Amino acid sequence: MHLHEYQAKQLFSEYGIPVPQGRLLESADEASGLAEVLSGPAWVVKAQIHAGGRGKGGGVRLVDNLQALQQAVRELLGSQLVTPQTDAGGLPVNSVLVEQTVPIAREIYFGMLVDRSRERIGLMVSSSGGMNIEEVATTDPDAIVTESVNPAVGLQGYQCRNLAFALGLSGKQIASFTRLLQAAYRLVLDTDAGLLEINPLVVTEAGELMALDAKVDLDDNALFRHPQLAELHDASQEDEREHAAQQHGLNYIRLHGNIACMVNGAGLAMATMDLIKLHGGMPANFLDVGGGATAEKVAEAFKLILSDPRVEAILVNIFGGIVRCDLIAEGILQAISEVSVKVPVVVRLEGTNAAAGLEMIAQSSLAVETASDLTEAADKVVAALQGGDA
Repeated sequence: MHLHEYQAKQLFSEYGIPVPQGRLLESADEASGLAEVLSGPAWVVKAQIHAGGRGKGGGVRLVDNLQALQQAVRELLGSQLVTPQTDAGGLPVNSVLVEQTVPIAREIYFGMLVDRSRERIGLMVSSSGGMNIEEVATTDPDAIVTESVNPAVGLQGYQCRNLAFALGLSGKQIASFTRLLQAAYRLVLDTDAGLLEINPLVVTEAGELMALDAKVDLDDNALFRHPQLAELHDASQEDEREHAAQQHGLNYIRLHGNIACMVNGAGLAMATMDLIKLHGGMPANFLDVGGGATAEKVAEAFKLILSDPRVEAILVNIFGGIVRCDLIAEGILQAISEVSVKVPVVVRLEGTNAAAGLEMIAQSSLAVETASDLTEAADKVVAALQGGDA
C-alpha cells in the first residue's frame, strides 16, 4: 500500500526523522492564514498523489507570496495530475502539502527496501540526490553505495558510517546521518514497510540533514497487524476496477489491449496473455480469480472485465484443480445472464469436472464459444475479434 508524502512525513516525525514544517490543505480557503503559521519568504506547494515525477508534471510549485500560494492551491486541487509515472488520465489531486522552503547546500538520495533475494533489508545511498535513481543506476552505477543488514544483529553503526563516508559527510553530520538511518530502520521494521525512500535528503546551508521528500510503501499482506496504517489507504488513487477487484478478493490489473482475460492462477494468467500476444491480440487485463474460485467470485470477475469499455472480446481459461470447472461454468452463465454481453466470449476449461462445465455452456442459449485447449482458445478469441474464422 502506497502512502502519500504527507502521511510518510508524519511517520518520519514520529520516528525523529527531520522534515520541513508544513500543512496539508484540502481547499484553497485554508491557504489564507497559512503565512502566519509557516513563515516565508517562500513556500513549496506539492500535489499529493501516488506517483513520482510530480515536478515534471507541474505538481510541485515554488511560490513567494500569498496570492501565488492561493492560486497554486486552487489550480492543483481537483485537477488530474499527469506525470511520467501515471497514464494519460493522470491521478486526482484531493490535497496539497505546503511547506517552508529550506536553504539547500547539497542533495542526497537514500533508500531502504526489503531485498527478497537475500532475505535482508538493503540500504542505498547516492550523492546524486533529486534525480531518478533508476537513471543513476544506468548511467553511473558506481554512484550508488549499498549496505545489507543482517536481521540477527540489525543495522550496525559501522554500516551507517560507511555510507556517511561514501557521501562525503563529516563531523556532526555523520552522527546525524547515523541517527536518521537507525530511525528509518526502526520505522521499516515496525510498520512492515517494503520500501522507504528519501529523495532528496538534503544537507541545509546550516549543515543539518532534512528529508525534503518521503516515500513509504507498506506490505499489503501485513496490514492486518497495523489497522491504524490500513486506514491511511486512499482508494481515489487507484483504478476503480482494481479497487473493486480487491473488495472481492480478485487480483486484477488493467492493461492497454482489448481482449479481456479471466484465469485462475498467476502463472496461467501470464501464459494466457503471452499466447494472446503470440496470436496477434492484445490483452486488456490481468485477472486471477484464484485457486479457490466460486461461482459468485467468477460472476463478479466477469462483471468487472465487462465494465471496461475497451474490452471487445473475452477469453476465459480455467484449470480445475482445487476449483471445479462446473462451478466456474455456473458463474460464467450467471454473469452473462445478469450483464448485457455484446462481445465474443471464448471459454477453455480443463481439469476437475471440465466436461460437465463445457456441457453446461453448450446447453445454454448464450453465445459462448468453447475451446479444447489454450492454443485453440487464443486463436478463436483473436479470430472472433477480427471478425474471421479460427
